[in-house]
Amino acid sequence: MALRGERAPNRLGAQMSQSSPPVSDCRIGTGPLGIAEIVAVARKGARVELAPELHTKLATARVAIDRAAARGDTIYGLTTALGAAVDTPLDAADLADFQRRTLRARMVGVGSALSKEATRALLIARLAGLVPGASGISPAVAQAIADLLNAGVTPVVPGIGSMGAADLAPLAHAFAVLIGEGEAELKDRVLPGAEALAAAGLSPVVLGPKDAIALINSNAASIGPGALVIADAELSLDALTSALALSLEAFRGNTSPIDARAVALRPTPGLIAIAKRLRELLAGSDLAKPGAARRVQDPLSFRSGAPILAALGDALQQARSAIELELRGAGDNPAIVDDKGAILSTAGFDVTHLALTFETLGLALTQAAGASFWRIVKLMNAPMSGLPRFLTPRGASRTGFGTVQKTAASLEAEIRRLAQPAMFFSGPVADGIEDIASMAPRVVAKAAEAFEHITRLAAVELMVAAQALELRSPARVAPRITALKTKIRSVVPTLDEDRPTGRDVEALAREIRAGGLAKEVNR
Repeated sequence: MALRGERAPNRLGAQMSQSSPPVSDCRIGTGPLGIAEIVAVARKGARVELAPELHTKLATARVAIDRAAARGDTIYGLTTALGAAVDTPLDAADLADFQRRTLRARMVGVGSALSKEATRALLIARLAGLVPGASGISPAVAQAIADLLNAGVTPVVPGIGSMGAADLAPLAHAFAVLIGEGEAELKDRVLPGAEALAAAGLSPVVLGPKDAIALINSNAASIGPGALVIADAELSLDALTSALALSLEAFRGNTSPIDARAVALRPTPGLIAIAKRLRELLAGSDLAKPGAARRVQDPLSFRSGAPILAALGDALQQARSAIELELRGAGDNPAIVDDKGAILSTAGFDVTHLALTFETLGLALTQAAGASFWRIVKLMNAPMSGLPRFLTPRGASRTGFGTVQKTAASLEAEIRRLAQPAMFFSGPVADGIEDIASMAPRVVAKAAEAFEHITRLAAVELMVAAQALELRSPARVAPRITALKTKIRSVVPTLDEDRPTGRDVEALAREIRAGGLAKEVNR
């Protein structure tokens, strides 16, 4: 048995559990896959089935590849070498061995391995990209990817090595397992690829002409994990919205900025929906009464909270659309482009649009993080909130939530650091042929880490605002806010005497990622 590869901490939510309830099978080939299907396979262990229609489509496309090879057409990766060696023709007798060399030469990844669920998301994303039938991949190879997923064989894929002009290195590591090479995890053991296949009752596949490039000339290492980021981001946005509502209730904030009439004057993208959501959460609160607010104009972290979250929601929708586009499209190069079997070189591997949406998402997240941090600080500030300093009921001899500010500041700083664009890279490689790239895998990876941090920051704000509301003890609290606070208290008790609170933050963050908070508030 090989030594266990170092795997990155799970940055994309709870790992797939063997005790998870059964979920519906994921049938591929009858329509485009969505983010929900990626999550079901990657995290919940949904079985994958290739529809008969897909087998037929792949077989038809494969005929075009075989005919082109037989004719000796000059086609990148089929009858020519790759990258800067595109000017080198391949001998027909060398095509089989060329497939193996193609994978081996691109297994250059380094660093911690992707999490198990991120790797499973990568595999199902590549299957999604085969649905249009543009790759010309052998049907048996596509089936072998599904078999890996269903058998629980998870390739060990180092996280660093792709520039985002097709995720060649991570996909080479992932799909080398199909031919019995590389490493894979099975039942918590990391084994050589051939041993992992044998232990799962699977056999290595034989790659035909173009199969290797069909496997790796894709951005599945960006698309699959990116889909998981979107799922987590939606839960984070929901938690931040709930935290803002709870903070307004605890701070006696002025709700006039979310009044439908005020919003209608300048409905920026997403603002109508966010403001409506906040009004629903605060419905029944004393804040609606004239003169109930502490002041006419609150600090901007409260007053501009809705527009900031609306901007985050809009950025999230753009990123979701980019992922969904990739899941239903074909990024192959070269690709079969019509039903006559014409094969063209393409730029389908370029995902600048996707990387840009995730960079924007990271920038929008920094604003939301900054606003959340300052609300936390304001709630603890006695002159500003009218509540005990650091929200301790036992007086100045206790620290209360004072030191939690440092945790919140550290989280906010990390989110800002991760918002620095990764797309600045443009160093040429492959003799200058590949002279520009999107860096999409790194962009997606840092977005995943940033959303892990924002979930913790939202947990801090929820804890602080719940404590502040209890200390304020208003006569009437919105029913949904009461339900939200009850949910928080089921995870984190009221802070009376000083105690370690880092574990409280982590416990509430886990509840957010698991969807428990959203489920309770939306009941």
